[in-house]
Amino acid sequence: MERQRTEKQKMLAGEFYLAADPELTAERARARRLMRIFNSTTEEELLSRLQLLQELLGSVAQDIEIEPPFYCDYGYNIHMGSRVYMNFGCTVLDCHTVRIGNDVLCAPHVQIYTAYHPTDPALRLTRQELAAPVEIGSNVWIGGGAIICPGVSIGENTTIGAGSVVVKSIPANVVAVGNPCRIVRHLS
Repeated sequence: MERQRTEKQKMLAGEFYLAADPELTAERARARRLMRIFNSTTEEELLSRLQLLQELLGSVAQDIEIEPPFYCDYGYNIHMGSRVYMNFGCTVLDCHTVRIGNDVLCAPHVQIYTAYHPTDPALRLTRQELAAPVEIGSNVWIGGGAIICPGVSIGENTTIGAGSVVVKSIPANVVAVGNPCRIVRHLS
């Protein structure tokens, strides 16, 4: 007899899941508690910030810097490389895995989303959601207010312009801007 999958297992498998599940609700509450503490730290409390991020995130290098306020859903699905910098007000909805390479710069209010809802209105009424992973390569710069949508990957050495909405994967070594985000220049 096949064991029924938990809502968390469904979420991480990219299947329809219910976010109101008690296990997921408790895990989001844990993340919110850690974010509240992190977001109330001062600029003198850099070690405390790093310790809170190490407790919140799935994996994180010692030399990252995230300016408060920072927001996420669970935290444990976020994996950051070395020398990642996130400016004020970044949000990562990590209902699925978010992998961020080394030397990534995120300007203020960058939003990274893995969660999304069905476009079928009847299915949407069931409150089921979906999630797809996001991967950001090393040495990427993401401009202020950019939105990275579920299932997207961004190749290394790429720049995403401010205000861009990235709905499809962007290759390495390009400059891409706009809504929807499009390549405007290839780097040599």
